[in-house]
Amino acid sequence: MATATASKTTVRPLEDRLIVKPQEAEEKTKSGLYLPEGAKEKPMMGKVIAAGPGKTNDKGEHVAMTVKKGDTVVYGKYSGTEIELEDEKFLIIREGELLGVLEK
Repeated sequence: MATATASKTTVRPLEDRLIVKPQEAEEKTKSGLYLPEGAKEKPMMGKVIAAGPGKTNDKGEHVAMTVKKGDTVVYGKYSGTEIELEDEKFLIIREGELLGVLEK
């Protein structure tokens, strides 16, 4: 079971939840124009910092997580719950809310 640590504070995700560190919003466009703070789009990708143990289904069987620590994931614009731990922003999101996993 993984945990996310920001200095002294530790968060352990429960069930099928993940802790994701969102990627930074782009500061400039592909053409080189710098974006003001208000024009930056909310990131929809991030790196999994910690993953819960999985969920128990209706039959009482344990269902393991398919996403693991270190994966880069894509999620919906308004998915999950944002938290801030010691000046770092994280997202707690259920595995079912993910749209995909980026593979290289």
